[in-house]
Amino acid sequence: MEVLKIATAGSVDDGKSTLIGRILYDTKSLTTDKLEAIEARSKANGFDYLDFSLATDGLVAEREQGITIDVAHIYFSTKNKSYIIADTPGHIEYTRNMVTGASTSQASIILVDARKGVIEQTYRHFFINNLLRVKDVIVAVNKMDLVDFSQNKYEAIKADFEELIAKSEYKEQNITFIPVSALQGDNVVSTSENTPWYNGQTLLEHLEKLDAQDVYEKSQVRFPVQTVIRPKKDEFHDFRGYAGKLYGGDLSVGDEVTILPSLTSSKVKEIFFFDQQFDTAGRGSSCTVTLEDDVNVSRGDMIVKSSEKPRVEKQLTATVCWMDSKDLNPGANYFVQSGSNRILAKVKSIHGTIATDFSGEDTSKNSLQLNEVGKVQIQLSKPLAFDAYSKNKASGSFILIDSQTNNTSGVGFIM
Repeated sequence: MEVLKIATAGSVDDGKSTLIGRILYDTKSLTTDKLEAIEARSKANGFDYLDFSLATDGLVAEREQGITIDVAHIYFSTKNKSYIIADTPGHIEYTRNMVTGASTSQASIILVDARKGVIEQTYRHFFINNLLRVKDVIVAVNKMDLVDFSQNKYEAIKADFEELIAKSEYKEQNITFIPVSALQGDNVVSTSENTPWYNGQTLLEHLEKLDAQDVYEKSQVRFPVQTVIRPKKDEFHDFRGYAGKLYGGDLSVGDEVTILPSLTSSKVKEIFFFDQQFDTAGRGSSCTVTLEDDVNVSRGDMIVKSSEKPRVEKQLTATVCWMDSKDLNPGANYFVQSGSNRILAKVKSIHGTIATDFSGEDTSKNSLQLNEVGKVQIQLSKPLAFDAYSKNKASGSFILIDSQTNNTSGVGFIM
């Protein structure tokens, strides 16, 4: 069964958790004890309706304040698909959490409060989706019941958002607008009689028809080696396999490959999926390959087709989203973690911050603070094989790890 990964985004009280809870309720994905707990808590809070946000807000502070603080992953299934929803917080101080939740998603739902329209946080959330190249974006204009299901209000919000689309790299066919009421269930799972002017699909109908391809788009073959397999058995005395996950494209027996960064060449001899042998491995496959030649391959190396070599350099420029309370400054040392490859690096320069409302760059700043996004030049201690993020998400992204605290401090997207 296909698995579709979805990230949600929206400002505080836009109704993200309520929307997800409504989907779970209408698809009968809530267990009896969970539903009873929601009913009891809703009554205790004095509500005359079911507070579906309780289905996702797991932290005590979230339930008490009625907000989302941490990323929650919710799982449910229909007859056609399995879904993983990342319910991300809407507060500006939790921007890093949204980046984390959206980084592996094929689709994103951005909620807009029908009363407030497109606001600053809407720009920020759409900017992050654009930065991460999330394939499909659904703009759910929520709380339509509070504006009497006004078509004029919906069309005005849609027009404002289309101006934002024009500033991004998205094409209009990748953006879908749906008027909903998460609380009452209008156009979430079932078609609403309150919006006769809307002829589109419900939210779930649209999700059901999305192509649940791997988050890594089809591109050039990249096979980062996670481990070298040398069995300690006499019958496999000469076996030397290289295990990892295949990104970008398919790899077949007989393909001419190059090992990076050493630039040695060979051909694929065998491909294994556990104890079974195949002629071809598809993108997204976790497999083990052997080579015809006895060449030196180690963890952190990358195997690519010889005709599809990436860049191999000791310097890179990337868009970095900063996630640490300690500022990012030129001269600071960090580890660049790209796949299974960890390299000591120094921040060479910071070329300013990038405004998340698509208004441009501030080149006067030479440091990044928590939740800021900027263009950073990094010097590596040894060569790294990489692509631009726009061409290959797997080999075009990395995380920055503080060399002293070992904290994940930032995430980068190579330009």
